[in-house]
Amino acid sequence: MSPGIQLVVFELEQRRYGLRLAAVERVLHAVDVTPLPQAPQVVRGIIDVEGQIVPVLSLRRRFGLPERPIDVSDHFALARTRQRTVALVVDAVRGVVERPIADVIESDKILPNLEQVEGVIQLDDGMVLIHDLDRFLSLDEERALAQAMTSQANHGA
Repeated sequence: MSPGIQLVVFELEQRRYGLRLAAVERVLHAVDVTPLPQAPQVVRGIIDVEGQIVPVLSLRRRFGLPERPIDVSDHFALARTRQRTVALVVDAVRGVVERPIADVIESDKILPNLEQVEGVIQLDDGMVLIHDLDRFLSLDEERALAQAMTSQANHGA
C-alpha cells in the first residue's frame, strides 16, 4: 500500500480545500479581527490566541473570491507555516480524510501558475484543492507581514 496523505477539508464559497493535517493545530470559532496596518492585502488582521498574536489570512482575497465580512458561523483554521502560525478564515470545516498519496494530482498538471495549490484529490463527492501554506505569501508579502507584526508588537496590540 502506498503512503497516505491526511487532509483537513474545509469549505469556502461551496468550494473545498484541504490542508495537510500535520500543519493544522486546531480549528477555532471566528472572533473579531484587529486590523494590522501596513500588512499585505491578503492579511485581514490579527487575533490573540492564548497570548500569541496570529495573523489572519484571507483565502478569499488570494483566490479572487467575493469578499464578505467574517460571520459568527465562520471558523479559523489555525495552521503552521515555516515562518509562523497563521489563521485562515473558512466557511466550515468538513473533517479529516486520508487517501493514498498516489491519488494526488500535482497542481502543475491541471492548474499551472497556481503556486499556492500543491495538488488536487478526487473524493467520492467532489474535488479538493490541497493548499500549500508555505507558498501562500510571496517573499515580498512575507517581508511586509513580518515588518507589520514587528511594528504592531512595538506599539502594543
